[in-house]
This record gives sequence, structure tokens and C-alpha cells, in this order.
Amino acid sequence: MRDKLQTLLAQLRFHGMASALDSEIERAEREVTPAPELLHRLLCAEAAQRRERSLAYRLDQAHLPWRWTLDSFPFERQTGISKAQINTLAGLDFLRRNDNVLLIGPPGTGKTGIALGLLREACLNGYRGRFYNAQALLDELYASLADRSTARLLKRLSQMQPLVIDEIGYLTLKPEQANAFFRLMDERYNRVSTIITTNLDLPEWYELFQKKTLVDALLDRLQHHCITIRIDGPSLRSPDPSPPAAAASSRAPRRAAAARQPTGDPP
Repeated sequence: MRDKLQTLLAQLRFHGMASALDSEIERAEREVTPAPELLHRLLCAEAAQRRERSLAYRLDQAHLPWRWTLDSFPFERQTGISKAQINTLAGLDFLRRNDNVLLIGPPGTGKTGIALGLLREACLNGYRGRFYNAQALLDELYASLADRSTARLLKRLSQMQPLVIDEIGYLTLKPEQANAFFRLMDERYNRVSTIITTNLDLPEWYELFQKKTLVDALLDRLQHHCITIRIDGPSLRSPDPSPPAAAASSRAPRRAAAARQPTGDPP
């Protein structure tokens, strides 16, 4: 009977139930478990495995370039970010309101780390989001013009919740890319959330996109229902300075050890 059950579960692709079947039947025999309780345990095992597979799929489709999380973000080093504000964002109410998040600051200040952390939280909570480097996204939009697949691409991108667009800065832009980017933001406007990181303040977008009317309309949509975080702090790519006391204490044993070295021996 177990072999028949395993065959049926395999045909139905109930892999969670199949993996738990033998142990749960043996447990039921030991504990004289009623049939409804046994069935409930098997269904729970199936549901748990499906949740795990769904999460793994969402994380894979999000194209996260690094395994950064908000828990690992060095808030103690980045004084330009409010940890309380980021933790509030991690509650994902901004996704339920379809608000945008705009992270503005110099290179190396942690904008991408915060964006990735929020995207990972969204995936963990059942949302289907996606990370894009800004230049790669604009290039993909431009390539879609050649095979007339822009409408299909925009439809797919407009459903991602959230969409992270990283490093809007000193990009190489063609007029068609600027127009396609505006179409994307227009499709997403007030429907889903977009997280953008940029080292350019908003007035500098006019020089980047080279079209005042387009930037006016773009910023109007982006900033409506938008949480703007300006990071004015140190670069996290700089070496983490050791405390003076710790550095002095670490040098003292080395000096003592060097004093004990016999003359002519390597240190």
C-alpha cells in the first residue's frame, strides 16, 4: 500500500507528502493516530514544501546580485541612515500602499544594500519583485524596440512588486530609452512600488534625460506617494577604522614579541 501511495503522490507531484509519508505512517502506528490527524500532518508537510519551493523561485526570479539583508547592513557605520526608518519600511506597508522609495546619496553609502534588503523582505513575504541595474534595464528596453516586444516587456515589468532600479546616474542614454523608461514608470504609476537608487539629485535628472517635459512628467509620477531617503554619510567601501585603544593594544604585543626575537631570526 505504501508503494501505491508513493506512486500516486509522485504522479500528483505531492513531493512534500511523499517525503513525509513513511515517517508519519510509522508515527501514526506508534501513537494510534486517527486518520484525520494523519492526513492533516501530511497536508501540512506538503504545504510547507510548497512554500519553500515558492520562496526559492521568487528569490531566483528576483535576480538578487548579492545576499545582502537588512540584518547584516552596517547601520552603526552609516550615520546618514535612520535604522528605525528602514525597519519601518521592512514592514512592507509601502508595498501595500503602492508607494515608491527613492534612495539618493553619493556612491558607496549603502543605497543598493538597503534596496536589496527591502526586495529580499518582499520576496520572503510572498511578493514577486525584481532587481535591475539601471543601464541593463534601459538596454533591455531599447533592444525590445527592435523586435517589437516592448509592449510585452512593459507588461511584465509593470507587474513586479517591487521593481528595484539601481544606479540611475551617469548613464549612456538614447532618446528612445528615455521614452521607454517613462512609459515603464507610467505603467507602474499608482499600481505597484518602484525602488530607485541614484547618486544624482532630482534636478540633475533634467541633464541626464535631456528632455524637460519628459522629466517633469516622470518626476510627477515618481514623487507622488513616494518615500525619499537622502543619505549624507560616509562611504561604506572605506576600511572600517579600528578604535584607537584597540589598535594600540594590538600593537603592544607585537612590539613585545619583536623584542624577544633573537637577533638575525626572521620576525
